[in-house]
Amino acid sequence: MTVHHVALETRPADADALVAFFALLGFEEVEPPPTLTERARWVQRGATQVHVFYAEDPVVPPSGHVAVVAPEYDATLAALRAAGHLVDERAQHWGAPRSFVTAPGGHRVEVMEFPP
Repeated sequence: MTVHHVALETRPADADALVAFFALLGFEEVEPPPTLTERARWVQRGATQVHVFYAEDPVVPPSGHVAVVAPEYDATLAALRAAGHLVDERAQHWGAPRSFVTAPGGHRVEVMEFPP
């Protein structure tokens, strides 16, 4: 069993910035089903998707987060920094470099070089 997607809420005005943020992590925009195009945008990397749903008052968990594996870890962090995102490097609990970044709209995203 694998996780297929995570759904994040964002203000409609932040959707472009959030899709661009995930592009820095190697995700490409894909078309959602026609029934969702008016209220969502989707991005995908491999078999994993992030569904960005529009909400005027989005829920952003204060400590919850989405974690993504970035085998090109150093280049990914460099791209995030170059785009103006603050990268908070963290302890290597299982020997993998990992950092947290706040995505547009306020969601926390953990970036790992490899999973535990």
